[in-house]
Amino acid sequence: MNQEKKVLGSERRELLLHWLQTEDKPLTGGELASRTNVSRQVIVQDISLLKAKNEPILATSQGYVYLKPPGEQRKKERIIVSFHPPEKTEEELYIIVDHGVTIKDVKIEHPVYGDLTASVMVSTRSEVDDFIKKIHETRAAYLSQLTDGTHLHTLEAESEEKLDAACRALKDAGMLIE
Repeated sequence: MNQEKKVLGSERRELLLHWLQTEDKPLTGGELASRTNVSRQVIVQDISLLKAKNEPILATSQGYVYLKPPGEQRKKERIIVSFHPPEKTEEELYIIVDHGVTIKDVKIEHPVYGDLTASVMVSTRSEVDDFIKKIHETRAAYLSQLTDGTHLHTLEAESEEKLDAACRALKDAGMLIE
C-alpha cells in the first residue's frame, strides 16, 4: 500500500458513509479498502465504529449496504412463506430475481432460538450464483434445513406487479405456501 494515498481515520469513515449512502448496490470490504488504500480489516473496524454510532449499515453476502429510512424507500416489500428441499434453493432464487425482485433475507422459526434472520440481498442471477457458491465453498447449511424446508423471505421490488408475478411463479413451481 502506498502510504501517501492512504485515507486516514474520521475522513475515511466519512467517505465510507457517503459511498454506502449513495450506492444502490452493496460495496465489498475489499472494494472499500482499495478506494481508501487501507486493509480490509481496517474497513471492518471502521464499519463496526459506524454501526456503534447507530448508522444502519448491514453486512450481506454481497457486501455492505446502507439501510435507508422507511420514508425514503419507494420500493414495495412482501414477506412470503416458502417450502422446498435445499437442492431447490437456486431454482427458487432464480425464479424470484428473474421477475425483477430482490430477496432481502431468509427467516426461520427455530424451536430453541426463536426467530432467526439472515441477510441474503440478491437481485440478479449472478448474485444468486455467488451466494450459492459461497454456501458450497463454506459447506454452510441453509437456514431452511433447520425447519425441514419451511422459511420466509422478505422480497422487494419496484412494483406490486413484479411481486405478484414472482409469487405466481413460485406457486406454479410448488414452492409457495399461502
